[in-house]
Amino acid sequence: MAKFKQLCLRCKKNYVPASWRDKFIQCYECQKKELSTEIEDKEFKKMFDIPEEFYKENSFLRDIKIKYIRFKTLTERQIEAFKETVKKMKEA
Repeated sequence: MAKFKQLCLRCKKNYVPASWRDKFIQCYECQKKELSTEIEDKEFKKMFDIPEEFYKENSFLRDIKIKYIRFKTLTERQIEAFKETVKKMKEA
């Protein structure tokens, strides 16, 4: 898939890697406040306890964490995809 850099739609300062599928592109700095919300569920707290660099590099991981923070739940497929992505990033 072809990737290109686009300005963050919120701050209009930072460039973010994007593809044609991405709709509302935001940089890590704009989402940082939302991502720093405390997670109370022990199972999800352990799952989301990954290095900050992973969140900086991958907008998918940020998106899943923000969806959990908003809705307090995730589907099995979202959980599996999150864990699989983290596993691939650790191997690389």
